[in-house]
Amino acid sequence: MLKNVPGVTVSFDTRPEFADVAHVVIDNRRSLNALNSGLMEQLAAAVDALQSKQELRAIVLTGAGEKAFIGGADIHELSQLANPTAARAFITRVHECCRCLRDVPVPVIGRVNGYALGAGLEVAAACDVRIASSNAVFGMPEVKFGMPSVVEAALLPGLIGWGRTRRLLLLGDTIDAAEALQWGLVEKVVAPDALDAAVDDWLRVMAGNGNRGMRLQKRLIRDWETLPIDQAVSTGIATFAETFETDDARQMLRAFIDRPRG
Repeated sequence: MLKNVPGVTVSFDTRPEFADVAHVVIDNRRSLNALNSGLMEQLAAAVDALQSKQELRAIVLTGAGEKAFIGGADIHELSQLANPTAARAFITRVHECCRCLRDVPVPVIGRVNGYALGAGLEVAAACDVRIASSNAVFGMPEVKFGMPSVVEAALLPGLIGWGRTRRLLLLGDTIDAAEALQWGLVEKVVAPDALDAAVDDWLRVMAGNGNRGMRLQKRLIRDWETLPIDQAVSTGIATFAETFETDDARQMLRAFIDRPRG
């Protein structure tokens, strides 16, 4: 990729213990990794292309540089939306960025390394888990520009509750990483220079898990988000039965039972 040309890169970890981990990096660092239409199309295509990789165990999503995860949607492109049709097309691209992360069958770790604002916070919310640098900043400033927060902002009440969601969306407030952790918006906060090591800790745990089991679990969690409780329980029963269509779980259970005891 040419220097300073915005783009999305996908690379597989070269370390043997993490060989089945894909790293997806959004690089528009001159504009705090803001999402324009081209970047959004690249991101959705890149993540969708990973769907078919059966060996894939996890995805780490982050923004290039140290200042921003995703600083929001490109305000220059937003300011040029001429009519509702153009606006619908643009916001649908934002949704597609979130949809691809929720649909990919493996866990997605959001490595939040700075500003996560507007569309950036929606993308972070669409990740399965989030680990943030202590200098991260979170917010939904759309109302300050005469727009509502939409699409995957709908995930926020499930993460932080309705009152805190209203505070972010109606006031356009920003919060720091410590408050985001307190709210449950992120799962862990570390110093900037410890971010990669903390992500590696999670990847190391995932490497010891059954890949098929994690894929089934992610699918079931997605189902739980929309199903009434009785159907959610029934779906869980069916998924548990499906687990034993292969020998993966049996082998892992036997290995645990037969492990050396000292």
